Amino acid sequence: MKKEQNTSLIPDELVANKIYLIREQKVMLDSDLAELYGVETKVLNQAINRNIERFPEDFMFQLDQNEWSNLKSQFVTSSWGGRRKVPRAFSEYGVLMLSSVLNSTRAIQVNIQVMRIFARFRKYLLDHNDLRTQIEEIRQQLHNNSKNMEVVFRYLDELMEKKDTPQPPRKRIGFKSDDL
Repeated sequence: MKKEQNTSLIPDELVANKIYLIREQKVMLDSDLAELYGVETKVLNQAINRNIERFPEDFMFQLDQNEWSNLKSQFVTSSWGGRRKVPRAFSEYGVLMLSSVLNSTRAIQVNIQVMRIFARFRKYLLDHNDLRTQIEEIRQQLHNNSKNMEVVFRYLDELMEKKDTPQPPRKRIGFKSDDL
């Protein structure tokens, strides 16, 4: 078996940091891919538009405004300038399809590198499935704890309401000194 050579054009960490989790899938943004391929985002999107039939919804989708706002809040960017349109997001399959649309040597090399990183992510998730199970259990416990806290606060509110509303005087029971 031939060992893969690490002749990457770009550090793997840089590529990995451009992979985001959106709509429960790992994706890369058009502007990040354009930067990696060494082309303008406009040029990348023109090539995609000429071959749009190659990019079904599970390969590529347009972010909605809310997703884009959430993602932008993770970046440290200025509030002026930048993009006018919300970006496109490409799944692993979409990135793979880009290699047939952009046929430069650099695009092919970058695509190979990106595919290897996606494969490493997948292997890592498979290798750490028990960790994912534990995280899900913790998430469920937190959910249950929040429900329990709601019940406690509701009871506390009821007790506070009872304390604030005047209660009728209680009839005393037992012996009174006047009765003797």
